[in-house]
Formats: sequence, structure tokens, C-alpha cells
Amino acid sequence: MERTAAGKAGEVAPRVVTTNRRARHDYHILATLEAGIVLSGTEVKSLRAGAAQLRDSYATVEGGEVLLHNAHISPYEPGTRYNHDPDRTRRLLLHKSQILRLAGRVQQQGLTLVPLRIYFSRGKAKVELALARGKKQYDRRESIARRDANRDMERALSERRR
Repeated sequence: MERTAAGKAGEVAPRVVTTNRRARHDYHILATLEAGIVLSGTEVKSLRAGAAQLRDSYATVEGGEVLLHNAHISPYEPGTRYNHDPDRTRRLLLHKSQILRLAGRVQQQGLTLVPLRIYFSRGKAKVELALARGKKQYDRRESIARRDANRDMERALSERRR
């Protein structure tokens, strides 16, 4: 069998709907985990059309549940009056032990739960959550300087090879 981008033989690579590109710029990512997401029918259709945005979204642990806030899923155009609210709070599906572990780390260590991407895996909508610590302004500048230096180095090496 042929290997795919997902890694295992015969497994199909997940189809990414949207990514939160600002998250890696604004946070140090410490750990990631996959969570299911509770959606209504028109939300699934909008996600399949790629109409979602994760900018400024975050997750919280409240009352033994993990909730996703500020994730914008655009209303489904052919939908009727039963269309969904685009910015509603959505429940994330995790095991109880995972929720307790996340709640402890967020509360004790002052970390944040940030969604990195929404994707479909085997027909189910999933969210990749990151346990993250916010970067300071000087950390962001350092990241940009390091990226620019690497880009300049690669450019110089490619010119030298010519």
C-alpha cells in the first residue's frame, strides 16, 4: 500500500478547512490535541465550502466542557431561516481525562487554549487545539529577525550555487 501525507498506509490525509496563522506568531505552542466539534447541519455545509475563520478565537474549560469562542463559520448561502448564528459558542468533544488535564494546566500554569486549524478527518469535523503560552513583544521581533536571517542565508546559498 502507498503511504499518504497522513503517514499510515491507506490512511487519507485530512482536508484542512482553515488555519489560524496568527497563533504561531502570537504564541509558543507547547502541545497539541485533536477535538471533535459539535455543529449544526448548515455549519457542516459551510465548513465543506471552506467558509470559516479562526482569527481571534480561543477555547475555555467551563463546567467540565471545553467551549470554542469567536470561531466564525459563515452562514450557508442556500440555507433558510434555520441557518446558524455565525459566531456562536461551540462545544468541543474530548475525553473527561483530557478535559481535566487541560483545565489543570490552563488554571495553574496560566496557559491558553488556541485553535490552530479546522479540518475533516474521515468525514468528521475536527479542531486542532494547542496549549500555548503568549509571546512577549520582544519574542515576536526575535522570531521575525530569525526568519529573515534564514531567508537571507538561503538566498545567498542559492546564488552561490549558480
